[in-house]
Amino acid sequence: MQQTVANTDTATPAKTKPVVLISDALSDAAVQIFRDRGVDVIFEPDLGKDKEALLKRVATVDGLAIRSATKVTDKVLEAAKNLKVIGRAGIGVDNVDIPAASRAGVIVMNTPFGNSITTAEHAIAMMFAVARQIPAADASTQAGKWEKNRFMGTELTGKTLGIIGCGNIGSIVAARGIGLRMRVIAFDPFLTTERAAEIGVEKVELDELFARADVLTLHTPLTEKTKNVVSRERIFAMKKGAIIINCARGGLVDEAALREALDAGHLAGAGVDVFSEEPAKENVLFGAPNLVCTPHLGAATSEAQENVALQVAEQMADYLLRGAVSNALNMPSITAEEAPILTPFVTLAERLGSFAGQLTQSGIKGVKIEYEGEVAELNLKALTAAAVTGLMRPLLQDVNMVSAPTIAKDRGITVEETRRAQQGAYENYIRLTVTTENQTRSVAGTVFSDGKPRIIQVKGINLDADFAPHMIYVTNEDKPGFIGSIGMALGEAGVNIANFTLGRKEQGGEAICLIEVDGAPSAEVLAKVQALPLVTQAKGLNF
Repeated sequence: MQQTVANTDTATPAKTKPVVLISDALSDAAVQIFRDRGVDVIFEPDLGKDKEALLKRVATVDGLAIRSATKVTDKVLEAAKNLKVIGRAGIGVDNVDIPAASRAGVIVMNTPFGNSITTAEHAIAMMFAVARQIPAADASTQAGKWEKNRFMGTELTGKTLGIIGCGNIGSIVAARGIGLRMRVIAFDPFLTTERAAEIGVEKVELDELFARADVLTLHTPLTEKTKNVVSRERIFAMKKGAIIINCARGGLVDEAALREALDAGHLAGAGVDVFSEEPAKENVLFGAPNLVCTPHLGAATSEAQENVALQVAEQMADYLLRGAVSNALNMPSITAEEAPILTPFVTLAERLGSFAGQLTQSGIKGVKIEYEGEVAELNLKALTAAAVTGLMRPLLQDVNMVSAPTIAKDRGITVEETRRAQQGAYENYIRLTVTTENQTRSVAGTVFSDGKPRIIQVKGINLDADFAPHMIYVTNEDKPGFIGSIGMALGEAGVNIANFTLGRKEQGGEAICLIEVDGAPSAEVLAKVQALPLVTQAKGLNF
């Protein structure tokens, strides 16, 4: 069914109203928000299922509001000549080609917090369903059987609940688990000991979590680091009779290994709401014993669907009518008036954060950001959000400038800002200092007159380098032979050096080397550099 909803206000048509196409099912209230704000709406909730029709319909609209059915590919973006913003009612944007949208100058927004409670409740429901074998018992009973002795369940009270990812959703699950009188342990690189104590969970390392958990539940995004985090080795390291719940993302669990563990009776059961390929018409897990599956229902409640629909309507209207950017995944939250001045410093702040984040291995306790000179007079909220976003993105790829401060707060990470007048040689200066459970690391940068951000200090050592797409960060002893040995090693590995920057504290002391290379260095190349005499650390960086 196709329905067009147009704004019928009789205001003087001095300015063309923006037009939003809704190609998936959104509530009437969301449509009304657009109309009340002065946005024309084309409401075709089944359009997302028809690729060819979507390509034609999207050609002239300013905004596209979607859920999960509409696939926004590079072809859709190429056809959408006037498109300015895509709004996803929900958190997941797997159905949007974000790099292509960025290249096309289209903002991609989501609603990251509208379905947190709903997803957490679904995970708890799956825990009960698996522990008490409710779906199988229901099917048996309705088939006229009375197999009371067959369905011997497991109590959750007193059991250990292991949570991977203790952010917004994970912390809600933790609270529900504590309410069930479960012992709750958690692994999260951003969870500090203080925050863990505050929410009543025990912070543990990943291997310990797998060894101790009676029930394991996942609440982390899918990244290169978290792909198959529940591996075969870790599954079979769990207690016999443990339960695994995944209501987060497909790809976090090795599905073939999970099936093997269920068939072998090593696991008592599993609850799976998400799959490596969706829609999951076929899957290696289907038919496994005591497996409870749902079709990605984590956010599927009327309350959550309504919340995210209303939020996306407000956000898109704000942008189209006033230029305000909220919950954008590919653009900083900056007003149109601020953009020309602020954007270079936002880029600098985010890259400084990314620099530190890519080098951080342990839990972050605090971040201090110092602004000096002209930059100290700007909108620090956007700059600090950019820095925290960059810091967290290596592990949380979906984090954006709106969600980053909240995520930091949820994990007990303190964020401190300091502003002061110019004191040194640079007209503007930003220094970011990260305190972890093991160390403190600082990195500083500036923006020159050409608008390009530069690294000017690392760990108190002065240097001057671009943020190149691919770099190798090396700490070493300042002794003769280092430059020759590292140049030889990279040359033998076929790695071309584009730029080479050195800095040191004092003669013969600690030194830092930043090497710009033509492509991302492999693990083998980094290991070769790490093994060189005088080298204390070698790490690949990407910007």
